[in-house]
Amino acid sequence: MTFDSRLLSGIGVVSAVVEAGSFARAGEAIGLTQPAVSRAVARLEERVGIRIFNRTARAISLTDEGRRFYEAVAPHLAGIADAAVTAGGSKAAIRGRLRVNVDGTFGHFVLSPRIGAFLDRFPELSVEISVRDRMGDLVADGFDVAIRFGEPEPSSLKARLLLETHVLTCASTAYLARHGEPERPEDLAQGHQCLLIRDPMTRRPFAWEFQRGRETVPLQVVGRLMVDDTGSLLGACLSGAGIAQLLELYARDLIAQKRLVHLLPEWSDETFPLYVYHHASHLMSAKVRAFLDFVRELAS
Repeated sequence: MTFDSRLLSGIGVVSAVVEAGSFARAGEAIGLTQPAVSRAVARLEERVGIRIFNRTARAISLTDEGRRFYEAVAPHLAGIADAAVTAGGSKAAIRGRLRVNVDGTFGHFVLSPRIGAFLDRFPELSVEISVRDRMGDLVADGFDVAIRFGEPEPSSLKARLLLETHVLTCASTAYLARHGEPERPEDLAQGHQCLLIRDPMTRRPFAWEFQRGRETVPLQVVGRLMVDDTGSLLGACLSGAGIAQLLELYARDLIAQKRLVHLLPEWSDETFPLYVYHHASHLMSAKVRAFLDFVRELAS
């Protein structure tokens, strides 16, 4: 296939549609009418020989072939933009919009409270943080990077371990004043209220276990309250409603402030991983590199 400027232009239009979510909004972003966007997409589809978008009266979405095509070309498009800025001698190479898909816990308790420092560092960059239960299809949804707790999900993107945070068992002083402090894991199954959180993958409560070195004790706990999100779990625990298992990453400040008590500390060797997902290093844009450096600072 002979390369010409219309091919690159068409890829740019497709990228705008993916990011904007519609032909009309993409046209507004790049200064084209909706019919012009539609014609550019149609020409590219004819040129590469695939249907890139599914089109309905209500929405558009990438086809399977379109998703694979976009996943292959989008990092190169970002690289071209970065190279153009660098060649022009500008110090503002890190600019534009960065779309981040994050786990709710990390987004609420770690990233959002500190993102101001990142924005101050790069004044020509804007950031869109989307908190989601599941990672989904980053390419089809137009995300640049994702940060998720748990073992790596199937993806064509590169998954890199950021940290492993300990799982802590915690309660408020008000709860312990009424119910006493457990001395061993088995005590939790006798007269204690445990706060449960639903696993979004299975829709069942996360299982409890306690680890001390190589010794692991799974425990069937009971509780009258089950929640869907970490914020509700944390709020209930702080109110004295019961005992919760919380990630150290966001519980440690509350423990230091004596708002929560760390129970059974010798049984806190269980860890939970936090991964970042992004394109291969040689295809990574400058803004993604800068963001990953910032996230490593937060996680350290």
